[in-house]
Amino acid sequence: MFKPVVTPGDTSWFVRDRFGMFIHWGLYSLAARHEWVKYNEEISDERYSYYFEHYNPDRYDPKAWARDARDAGMKYTVLTTKHHEGFCLWDSQLTDYKITNTPYGKDALHPFVDAFRAEGLRIGFYHSLIDWHHPHFPIDGQHPMRNHPDAQEMNKHRDMGKYVEYLHGQVRELLTEFGKIDILWFDFSYPDFVYRGLPGKGRNEWQSEKLLKMVRELQPGIIVNNRLNLPKGNADFYTPEQYQPRSWVRVDDEPVVWEACQTFSGSWGYYRDEETWKSPEQLVQMLINTVACGGNLIMNVGPTPRGTFDDRSLHALNVYGDWLRAHGRSIYGCTQSEFAPPQDCRFTQNGNRLYLHIFNWPFRFIYLDGLAGKIRYAQLLHDGSEVFVKSALRDYNYEAVAQPVSADTAVLELPVRKPNVVVPVVEIILE
Repeated sequence: MFKPVVTPGDTSWFVRDRFGMFIHWGLYSLAARHEWVKYNEEISDERYSYYFEHYNPDRYDPKAWARDARDAGMKYTVLTTKHHEGFCLWDSQLTDYKITNTPYGKDALHPFVDAFRAEGLRIGFYHSLIDWHHPHFPIDGQHPMRNHPDAQEMNKHRDMGKYVEYLHGQVRELLTEFGKIDILWFDFSYPDFVYRGLPGKGRNEWQSEKLLKMVRELQPGIIVNNRLNLPKGNADFYTPEQYQPRSWVRVDDEPVVWEACQTFSGSWGYYRDEETWKSPEQLVQMLINTVACGGNLIMNVGPTPRGTFDDRSLHALNVYGDWLRAHGRSIYGCTQSEFAPPQDCRFTQNGNRLYLHIFNWPFRFIYLDGLAGKIRYAQLLHDGSEVFVKSALRDYNYEAVAQPVSADTAVLELPVRKPNVVVPVVEIILE
């Protein structure tokens, strides 16, 4: 079994910062109907070249993106340097299929890195292991040409070794030309996926051991995700996608560092006509649920072909910013609590600070089992106003509380009306 070749990455900042911005941006933004449009519609290279010929994000302003991310309360960013389509956002010396050869004519990655660093955000690069454009990437079940009648014959002229040399070379460029990089987010492996006799790809095809060794040597301390198809112990964090874990993510029955990757709507790339955008309550509750289970949340923005965040994305970012400006203490530096929350609530905790996130506002009382005599003070976090803490048995009779209680149950007495915030939080200072 392959074992780590050097010291794993430093996740101490990662589990403190908790919240990041994913950005999926490429040629697929012009199609405006999902970043997998080339695969979904089995578009030929010739037809897809129209997007390359017309790519001109003339309104691209990475400084504005960085301000939006900072104002939303995000602490780090991950940008798609190359998605599955193979198009590169920097002036790679290993390909002509790059942004500097489009009508835009300029590198997009250096200004991005500079802008986000200037706003104090850590920098991450997403890099696809897959490449639908490269002439030596063998056609498989994850390829737009998977149903081409000559796919097997075409593969006879494709050399995986030459593609791997290209893949490793581009990763070397990314880790040597942009200063310190905090995250490398690879995507993805599928060694057991066989389609019409076309085999999938995993660690052997990517030469993942060699690739990871190079990454760690070039950027000591960088954190790398789990999609290289390597055994446990080689990934610094795990990446459940488009679902919300209900408990701390475990691998081989051991808890791991993890990050839920999610979208504001149903697509990662810009999708003009997509209508499943999440409500403010869903957005905030996803962040809370994640941290309450010991994880990070990275939320995605798909910029438009002209290089802007559209109004729907800006609205979602504003939802986070408004809520986190008042409630950030309940997220940053927090993790899963040792206490079990009451119904329709979630706990996060940072030392002796326990945060009760109330998803369904009750009438007057919330009962906290196991916390009687352990609470020094409680307050609503958004305005700092006191919340009375009482003992269920000492301060109320059974008829008043209308439910069985035990000697270790504390009672929070809340205002009748829900505060005007998406999810109210009670900050509890423990003895």
